[in-house]
Amino acid sequence: MSKQNTIDSLGTLVRLRSTEVDRLQTELAKQEAMRVRYQATVDRLTDLAVGSGPSAPAGSKLSPALAANCGNYKQAVFALADNQRTDLHLHEANMQVSQRKLAQAWTKRELLGKVLAQHEAAHAREQDRAQRKREDDIATQSWLANQ
Repeated sequence: MSKQNTIDSLGTLVRLRSTEVDRLQTELAKQEAMRVRYQATVDRLTDLAVGSGPSAPAGSKLSPALAANCGNYKQAVFALADNQRTDLHLHEANMQVSQRKLAQAWTKRELLGKVLAQHEAAHAREQDRAQRKREDDIATQSWLANQ
């Protein structure tokens, strides 16, 4: 395989790795947006539960039936908030996996980019050497012709 084919193949691999990195970054951004939504939901549910029932502002008197109803409501909201927290923790664990995948993909792309740069530099040196050799040969032939 010629040097140029190797360089073209490495260039294609670098572009593919860049596409993979971009895809993983997009996926991670979507996951971050989802994490923010989970966190906002947990915060709202906690605020709802805290603002009702016995923890309501002082001076508000509730009948026993209404207090029991508020207690059940508060317990249900806290349970829902706990479920959301669990989902949030699972989602954050998935995000960590995605971050590791992104870091690995980025490292692979960078390594391939360095290999590509090395091959391109070596190819450029070879071409430069060949050009200088041709120029030296022409100069030698010209000098010999004048002798």
